[in-house]
Amino acid sequence: MTTTATRPASRTREPRTRQTPAGPRRQTGRHLMLAGIAFLWLVPLLWAVYTSLRPYSDTAKHGYLSWPHSLSLGNFTDAWQQSGMPHFFWNSVLITVPSVLGTLLFSAAVAFFVTRFDFRWNIVLLMLFTAGNLLPAQVLITPLYRLYLLLPLPQWMSDSLLLYNSAWGIIAIHIAYQCGFCTFVLSNYMKTIPREISEAALVDGAPVWRQFFQIILPLCRPAFAALATLESIWIYNDFFWPLALIESGDKRPITSALANLQGAYFTNPNLIAAGALMTAIPTLLVYFALQRQFISGLTIGSGKG
Repeated sequence: MTTTATRPASRTREPRTRQTPAGPRRQTGRHLMLAGIAFLWLVPLLWAVYTSLRPYSDTAKHGYLSWPHSLSLGNFTDAWQQSGMPHFFWNSVLITVPSVLGTLLFSAAVAFFVTRFDFRWNIVLLMLFTAGNLLPAQVLITPLYRLYLLLPLPQWMSDSLLLYNSAWGIIAIHIAYQCGFCTFVLSNYMKTIPREISEAALVDGAPVWRQFFQIILPLCRPAFAALATLESIWIYNDFFWPLALIESGDKRPITSALANLQGAYFTNPNLIAAGALMTAIPTLLVYFALQRQFISGLTIGSGKG
């Protein structure tokens, strides 16, 4: 009896396909695109720095698209002295700091009310605050101007005895105009805070004001840092409201100081470029001081479902 050995069936080998390194190529292309966008974004700033370092005689003789024959810091010293920037810097501080603090306080109070209390019109109230940002400032200026001429103030608050031509009027309109955006951001942030924290504080006998100031506000510190950075830049750089609601030139903020560098018959663009760069220094300092909190405030809650 003979037995035949059976051979195992041979396995068919599938052809291997070469994997192209699409991941590194895609990442390199993304980095090149971001670098190009960053360069295009920095071109106006670099051009302003380049123009501010050149004397006007050099650009008038050779043109702005020429190689510089001399570079100096003379435009910065001239802009600092001719525009009276220290005085206008102080005006901007007196307007920006109370406006930012008032905006964050009022917005946090409204956001706390609409997120921590259940009532019928909480969503409508939140939409009403948010809808205020949809109105352009130019639409509001005529009724607001007439209203400011009718609202009196005491002597120690305004030498004009009116809300018009006073820093209080600019602070009030900044708070009213920026509360909608900040309320929207803070309400979304407060929704990520568990309600059990407020319920536990309520069981321990903590009143509402203590829950707001000692529990909710410290937990919203990253959101406050992000909003404080944005609001400081927006309010500091605002030019429309002071121009329309302040009559005296010595009461206007730093953005109005650049107007002092323009003559009636002659304007030096190099001098204005130097002045514009100096006015941007405080906003850069605010951003670098709150950079870590600003980034964490923008990204926190992104991984929560």
